[in-house]
Amino acid sequence: MKTTFQQISIRKDCSLQHALKQMDEINRKLLIVLNENDSFFSLLSIGDIQRAIIRNLPFNTKISEIVRQDITVAHPEDDLEKVKQRMKIRRNELMPVIDSQNQIIDVIFWEDLFEEKRSALPEDKKLNLPVVIMAGGRGTRLAPLTNVWPKPLIPINQKTIVEDIMDRFVEVGCNEFYLSVNYKAEVIQQYFDNLNSPFYKITYIREEKPLGTAGSLYLLKDKIHSTFFVSNCDILIEEDYAAIYEYHRTHQNEITIVAAIKSFPIPYGTIETGEGGQLKSIQEKPELSFKINTGMYILEPNLLQEIPENKFLHITALIEKLYKEGRKVGVFPVSEGSWKDIGNWEEYIKKFVKG
Repeated sequence: MKTTFQQISIRKDCSLQHALKQMDEINRKLLIVLNENDSFFSLLSIGDIQRAIIRNLPFNTKISEIVRQDITVAHPEDDLEKVKQRMKIRRNELMPVIDSQNQIIDVIFWEDLFEEKRSALPEDKKLNLPVVIMAGGRGTRLAPLTNVWPKPLIPINQKTIVEDIMDRFVEVGCNEFYLSVNYKAEVIQQYFDNLNSPFYKITYIREEKPLGTAGSLYLLKDKIHSTFFVSNCDILIEEDYAAIYEYHRTHQNEITIVAAIKSFPIPYGTIETGEGGQLKSIQEKPELSFKINTGMYILEPNLLQEIPENKFLHITALIEKLYKEGRKVGVFPVSEGSWKDIGNWEEYIKKFVKG
């Protein structure tokens, strides 16, 4: 369905939290920001919001305080081919056409000009990083389906879960996959052997016993020598993976956690009191936001040397160890709608079972 102007526009006095929700509702990562009189003010990207959250700005910060000045727009007299070229170079999701009175007279969308996916990176910007997918669990939350199929092979739309995860990495130039397997490992390997996809270069690392979400990484000590992604096999992240890697690299993190911003509305008025029970503030039906661990990470290869051999270890325990030692652990925020946790029946049915 075609996106309407009302859906992609937002007033400049709205909050970061409001903007994130609006982006999720329309499945867009860029909004047009308007003045009070509906004239053009600026553009707001998901990257603008993410940078604000990384700077630890409150979620109720007005978007007028964080938008950039160096934005690209089109004008009525511009040649369409040149506009198209600018959009392709900058990978713009959309471009408003602004007249001399600062009024928006049109909006040009990527999908109206290009057949290729905007998320697919140009060759010179491909990441080419290894990806480890934790695919060894029994998937008990999806039983009885997982009594027959291993969780990575459960279908979503026209693919399996693990293929959907892998294809998102392939789009950004990551083709080297390490699948950590245990439960029904032979079924998983046979599936991919039969699939014989030219886009997947797969190495299987076999857990002889369940080792948690990080324990099997010790098997990769002599195999991975560069920065690498780690993903659970029951989550989908609809985000710019290059932006996540750039954050990890520029902040020199040893590990970066991808965290979803999840909001919880409180259906009551809340009260804050001070000493002696005196009222400090009262807020009607506030909405609280938290950063939720999604199950996707970026790690530096030196961490493989710190994984104990053949011992059960969750990746959160490794993260806590690094934090206590004062080492750099980053958190990259994504919107709630960009994270799909499909490891339980309720979420699986809601997102992928039609009817």
